Amino acid sequence: MTDPIADMLTRIRNAIAAGHQRVDIPGSKLKLEVARILKEEGYINSFSTKGEGPKYEIRIALRYDTKGISSITHMSRVSRPGRRVYVGSQEIPKVLGGYGINIVSTSKGLMSGKRARQERMGGEILAEVY
Repeated sequence: MTDPIADMLTRIRNAIAAGHQRVDIPGSKLKLEVARILKEEGYINSFSTKGEGPKYEIRIALRYDTKGISSITHMSRVSRPGRRVYVGSQEIPKVLGGYGINIVSTSKGLMSGKRARQERMGGEILAEVY
């Protein structure tokens, strides 16, 4: 697998399309941080780790409203292994006019685009979610 973040986003998209309540993803520190940002921004209910050692999994509980519609309508990878996208703090784009979020990898770790703008930190835009 060459792009584990794209794999994570695809697994979440597929679970939402199938109407699943949760999805299991092979674990890594970067994926845990992406799940933490999705939880902080209210796109998922919760996440936890399952298993021990190097072969652990991240279990993500997806969020749906009372009608069964997911809070995530779109997830896409912005910076890919073939084309990296780096921006300064002033050039971080707003997703859907401020209704969505960017996930930005900065020198201080992963954070949402809004928080990166507040802290004046640029970096690599990993994904956008709305």
